Amino acid sequence: MKTRITEMFSIEHPIIQGGMHFVGFAEMAAAVSNAGGLGIITGLTQRTPEDLAREIARCRDMTDKPFGVNLTFLPSVSTPDYPGYIKAIIDGGVKAVETAGNNPAKWLPALKEAGIKVIHKCTSVRHSLKAEAIGCDAVSVDGFECGGHPGEDDVPNWILLPRAAEELNIPFVASGGVANGKQLVAALALGADGINMGTRFIATKEAPVHENVKQAILNASELDTRLVMRPLRNTERVLNNAAVERLLAKEKALGPNLKFEDIIEEVAGVYPKIMQEGTMEAGAWSCGMVVGLIHDIPTCKELIDNIMAEANAIIRTRLPGFL
Repeated sequence: MKTRITEMFSIEHPIIQGGMHFVGFAEMAAAVSNAGGLGIITGLTQRTPEDLAREIARCRDMTDKPFGVNLTFLPSVSTPDYPGYIKAIIDGGVKAVETAGNNPAKWLPALKEAGIKVIHKCTSVRHSLKAEAIGCDAVSVDGFECGGHPGEDDVPNWILLPRAAEELNIPFVASGGVANGKQLVAALALGADGINMGTRFIATKEAPVHENVKQAILNASELDTRLVMRPLRNTERVLNNAAVERLLAKEKALGPNLKFEDIIEEVAGVYPKIMQEGTMEAGAWSCGMVVGLIHDIPTCKELIDNIMAEANAIIRTRLPGFL
């Protein structure tokens, strides 16, 4: 299948693995890229630019296919060494960067000069148009269904994707709630040039996370995610657990007086405990409503091959029958 996204990133299938904290290691990115998609290393999971450089080199040893790096720009008490991370990406010969969070305009000239294609993650049409205006090559349009941060507009992809298609000239992919070939075809019909999957890729054999995480996804339904940090306008969709229930109780009790410090125990530094140690009640972790569509733990190749086979069958067999 050829789309503007497969052509832009020189990949076989229009499937991107989004950046995921303490999931997007070299093993994950290489497995997706070897299967014909675009694997993504999560830059800020690496503690320093030197660590990221080593992770890029590890990935290069595992695949000769294109892969990218996610770099999320967020306000922080201790600002990451973004110039160092950018240099590691450029020096590592990476040709695709997924940016997220704050406006990446400051960093685009260096990336562009190095011949790197930039896809920015956006949760609204207005932000997507801004990404296009500042020179991003593509956009990942992230609907309300997504795991992680869906923004504050609460617009699901059934509306958001065709709205993006009405406004954007650059290619975009559908992100949030995607797990199968049916949804790939639907995304293409709504104007996208591919899909971005996060939660679905955690439930694969190569995903470098604890088995407890994969089983939690397998056991969950579409009703088992919650939205936290809404009062702080930093909304995050997470899988429900005891820590999330505590967090929501604090939000209700404190109301407009809630501060980040009140919930720090449930949200700060929990990812290593969950993803690596499998301590599932340690805190809140990003997870999409798509868990309701995840019923197995395949290899990345099996997953991508199945998605493409289903999509091709729908396009070639089911859809022409309606004409």
